[in-house]
Amino acid sequence: MTRELNVCVVGCGAIGSLFAASLARVDDVVVWGLDISTAHVEAINTNGLRIVGSSDFVSPVRARVSADDIPPCDFGIVATKSEHTAVAMASAAAIFEHAAVASVQNGIGNEELIAQSVSQVIRGSTLVAGAIVEPGVVRFDAPGDTWLGPFEPSPASTSQIVELADLISRGGLTTHALADSRGAQWTKLIFNAANNSLCAATGLTIGELADLPAMRALVASVIAEGRAVASALGIELESDPQAMFDDAVAHAYGHRPSMLQDVAARRHTEIAVLNGGIVAEGLRVGVPTPSNQALVAIIEGIELSWTHP
Repeated sequence: MTRELNVCVVGCGAIGSLFAASLARVDDVVVWGLDISTAHVEAINTNGLRIVGSSDFVSPVRARVSADDIPPCDFGIVATKSEHTAVAMASAAAIFEHAAVASVQNGIGNEELIAQSVSQVIRGSTLVAGAIVEPGVVRFDAPGDTWLGPFEPSPASTSQIVELADLISRGGLTTHALADSRGAQWTKLIFNAANNSLCAATGLTIGELADLPAMRALVASVIAEGRAVASALGIELESDPQAMFDDAVAHAYGHRPSMLQDVAARRHTEIAVLNGGIVAEGLRVGVPTPSNQALVAIIEGIELSWTHP
């Protein structure tokens, strides 16, 4: 008889919920969700975690607001906003003592924070997209691929990475186990930096952004800078961020990226780990990134404006 695996998803926002709901469809996997939203947790426990949109199903996720109510886990998936990573991992460290823990978060720098609390870390990147419709209900917008690989300073084993990738794929989210996932992470980083911040600054959807030649030129500039930094770091991109942008325009014209949603709701954005991450690494390797620097300043200025009467 196969032993049940305990998997905990830390941060059951849209992306975390999509991973939790998908994994809960796999035989012999018990999925726990850790989230600070009492309403979301209560709805999941009462009615199951419902996915609508590209898929329509309900999964039996065991949601909790405290890690004290979760048993030791075999795997963890961290899907919080980057600014919450350190606090969330510190509170959940005990249940991950012997677990391999993967980040599927935006930007760069999250794995370093996870490694402060656990010893086996997986560098992850995903193009899965969605949004919370109401507590306990998440809309599945884009069934993109996910890539997992070792976080070099504190790596999970190859067998753990392969097993988690297989579990996620069996749940319905195509996932690739790689020997080096930095290329996939930087591909998504550059793609997100090119559309998230510009949509957030203008209020335009990704398709509307592409309709303006000047904005298309800015997208190309952000991508070119990101490519130059990745090249200086010795990172080979998994695919072409410009082609990803063009594909998103063609197939998701009305998509409102997460940073645009954050600005619309006056929430703190992830600019520091997206464009700001490219800027920081550019400074470290001596590659100029003026377009990314300008976007960091603009979004930080928008955030500052919310503190004024």
